[in-house]
Amino acid sequence: NKPVDLKEISESGVKKLMTNPSDKLILINVWATWCGPCVIEFPEFINIHRMYMGRDFEFISVSADRLEHKEKALKFLKNKNAAVTNYIFSGSDIYKLVAAIDPEWDGALPYTVLLEPEGKIVYKKMGTIEPLELKRTIVDHPMIGRYY
Repeated sequence: NKPVDLKEISESGVKKLMTNPSDKLILINVWATWCGPCVIEFPEFINIHRMYMGRDFEFISVSADRLEHKEKALKFLKNKNAAVTNYIFSGSDIYKLVAAIDPEWDGALPYTVLLEPEGKIVYKKMGTIEPLELKRTIVDHPMIGRYY
């Protein structure tokens, strides 16, 4: 029953997000409503968030939809009960989002990255994730661990 919202984020905001200024392990998924694989795998990210939200972990979604489709993206997020930190890229050039996230990324969606504090990448995946592999990466990380 938590509220679901969708905030705009600029290129500089994305660059700051990628530095992970928090003290948590953050999982970022870049998706779009027009991307079939993104829509199919999105509920898995909500499950992962619920599994680890009581620990030093945060899931953040970044929509690559055009800003004029913000309401459509928000409707999707509400339908998925995505009461997490949700952003939509506010820039007009999607390749600036791509470059801000990972210069090695070719821009294909979905794209997922797991960051330690200070921005060290511990997992990244172009395309659909393997949920079990990602969960193992999270739980085996020293910041999370199997028990708490």
